[in-house]
Amino acid sequence: SLICGISSGYLEIIDVIDPPTSPVQTPFFIFSPGIIDFLVSHHPIAKVLRDHLVFKIAPMLNPDGVYLGNYRCSLMGFDLNRHWANPSPWAHPTLHGVKELIIDMYNNPKINLEFYIDIHAHSTMMNGFMYGNIFEDEERFQRQAVFPKLLCQNAEDFSYSSTSFNRDAVKAGTGRRFLGGLLNDTSYCYTLEVSFYSYILGGTSSAVPYTEEAYMKLGRNVARTFLDYYRLNSLVEGPLAPTPKTR
Repeated sequence: SLICGISSGYLEIIDVIDPPTSPVQTPFFIFSPGIIDFLVSHHPIAKVLRDHLVFKIAPMLNPDGVYLGNYRCSLMGFDLNRHWANPSPWAHPTLHGVKELIIDMYNNPKINLEFYIDIHAHSTMMNGFMYGNIFEDEERFQRQAVFPKLLCQNAEDFSYSSTSFNRDAVKAGTGRRFLGGLLNDTSYCYTLEVSFYSYILGGTSSAVPYTEEAYMKLGRNVARTFLDYYRLNSLVEGPLAPTPKTR
């Protein structure tokens, strides 16, 4: 990365999560290791990503709420993913700290902050899918659609048709919405959702129940998609030696 002088890009992934005792969020704790384990593995794709990018992963923003078994809220009863606009260092200390980190990196001229992704599980929808933002600039809006389209090609359980881009007022305090308005037009902010039920394969109508391995595989495919994205944008050049697909 530009921080260590090795590569030419800086990739920021922040995972904003809710308690694991919630059935809505439990899949994250299976999905997330799929990303992390792949990125630190000896797989050739992982090595290329590490050579060119820096990943920042915040695996826990609600430790007190998780410990208490709360459905969504922190120890003090706050839904942390609605307080990104003005987090309090007293009432939302983890959120405040991560936001300050992101702003510091954004203001650092040596850092190119390109992605923010928070990861959640969904209680009613099928498959994996994303939420993105709406912009007046049509070109920026189209560029934002590239990553989920590539992920759809790599992951059979990811649905681009369920992916949506919105400026819903009720989501104004989320990390995706707030940072999407704060960061410049070279940064892309998403919420990545994954069903805790099942997924439907393209061309079929039968639901396939999610397993631990399926969640892990989706995590690996998210990591793999970054290579496709940066190859498309010419940050990573040259073909890799033939390697098996991530499984």
